[in-house]
Amino acid sequence: MFAPFPLAPGRRVAGVFLLCAGAQVQASGFLEDSSAKVEARNVYFNRDFRDGHSSSGQGASKREEWAQGFILTLQSGFTPGPIGVGVDALGMFGIKLDSSPADSNSGLLPSSGHDPRHSADQYAKMGVAAKVKVSNTVLKYGSMMPDLPLVKYNDGRLLPTMFHGAMLTAEEVRDLKFTLARLNKYTARDSTDRQDLRVHCKNKRYACDLEADHFDLAGLDYRFNDRVSAQYQVAKLENIYRQHFLGMVASQPLSVGGLSADLRLIKSDDIGNARAGEIDHQAFSGMLGYSLAGHKLSAGWQRMYGNSAMPYLDGSNPYLVNYAQVNDFAAAQERSWQLRYDYDFKALGVPGLTFFTRYINGDHIKVPGSNAEGKEWERDTEFKYQVQSGTFKNVSVRLRNSTYRSNYQTWARDMDETRVIVSYNFSIL
Repeated sequence: MFAPFPLAPGRRVAGVFLLCAGAQVQASGFLEDSSAKVEARNVYFNRDFRDGHSSSGQGASKREEWAQGFILTLQSGFTPGPIGVGVDALGMFGIKLDSSPADSNSGLLPSSGHDPRHSADQYAKMGVAAKVKVSNTVLKYGSMMPDLPLVKYNDGRLLPTMFHGAMLTAEEVRDLKFTLARLNKYTARDSTDRQDLRVHCKNKRYACDLEADHFDLAGLDYRFNDRVSAQYQVAKLENIYRQHFLGMVASQPLSVGGLSADLRLIKSDDIGNARAGEIDHQAFSGMLGYSLAGHKLSAGWQRMYGNSAMPYLDGSNPYLVNYAQVNDFAAAQERSWQLRYDYDFKALGVPGLTFFTRYINGDHIKVPGSNAEGKEWERDTEFKYQVQSGTFKNVSVRLRNSTYRSNYQTWARDMDETRVIVSYNFSIL
């Protein structure tokens, strides 16, 4: 029931949803509180490796592909009574628009079954989750896209990552939320197959075949007031690592403008059979911002302690303030700082148009197999416009550009990257 189909067009997903809904047709709330949304997403991706091809010996000199994706999200309400029952479904479909064997493997599309240099013409995946609600406690089992500090689904290409397992959320106490989860599989952003959970192996920090049977998480969220909230989570990837997270977010309006703060602390160590070897890592990251009218200026600081790089699940995003378009700045012993500027053109009478740029610089990196200090930097810029009215209302166009450089190209290749994303979100139920 919960396995992804090789091909799952939106109508098949809708059929599953309506079949479940039909059984509850008399149940007030099940259909009334249901929703069905579609995102049509067109993505052009170009990554130019500045070390070239022949000199580096690290593969292609460029990744360039263009694809169209559709993401269908179906959510039912709950049946009435002390125990409510519902069902959610996810359907995703991707189509190749342009790709060549020399420039494939961008992450937009899976490889063709007969040749890893060719991208598949199309691919699809589906996930269904059953859910039960008692009071303000909800238990979900099946496919989901968790958005939590220690397991945050990746949505950086055409279709997002899906995780599979069970998650319980309880909000029985005012301003307090309790979360408990066990995940045992994931479906990568450019794949249709369920895979065992594993550690992300960026820049060969960890071996790419370190798989685990399950990932467990427990956490608390507490809102002190409208301006201050805090989170604590603890998670374990079986026989590989244990991780603690503590974070706080705060805002303070001023007579002129306003201040914001986002502080995050993550501690990781090895557990059980320690299949990834000894893990000794602590990460502190924080961002302070000042906003005035349409302007916002932010400064961030991030520091890695210990002899290991930060471990996190493959298919997820690390919850660090300096996690950017290309890099995460989470290498062993790395320290990095960020300057960021955001502007909302609504202040100039152009609602829907936004801009941001940021620069992140990292140094003090412990490079595997070298005594030299590793250094790296990244510069990102984004323009985004969302149509506010008329025939094309809610259509958004986003242009993202990034430049990344380092002095240890053996592990991290220099690159220039451009992404153009056109998306349209609309409701069908």
